[in-house]
Amino acid sequence: MSGDFSIFSAAINAADLFDTLKAEGPYTIFAPTDEAFAGLPMGTLDYLFKPENKAILTCLLRYHVVLGRITAEEVAGYNEVKTLNGEVLTVASKYGTVQVDCATITIKNIECSNGVIHAIDLVAMPKRWL
Repeated sequence: MSGDFSIFSAAINAADLFDTLKAEGPYTIFAPTDEAFAGLPMGTLDYLFKPENKAILTCLLRYHVVLGRITAEEVAGYNEVKTLNGEVLTVASKYGTVQVDCATITIKNIECSNGVIHAIDLVAMPKRWL
């Protein structure tokens, strides 16, 4: 992943999740764009990227990954999807727009060898953090 996903990519590497997500899967990734990460409160990214906060970063990233290949059209038919960190993303669909938690899918169905990626416009936060 590159371009609009450079921060997400760097976070995956910092959390040592690259090999996990490169595995057979299949996976569905709700990937926040760089613009989504820019919307986090000032200092949040610096905090997440500190080595001592690797477990927190890993939890956050795993909240954006679902086991199984689910297209945006299929996601729209769900009320929720279980993430790799064990929590669920709530799903809402209106007028052709699909949201996971409060994030809107802005780019659908980016095909990968082991699944699919959907770009989202916000960084979703695990519910136990709210």
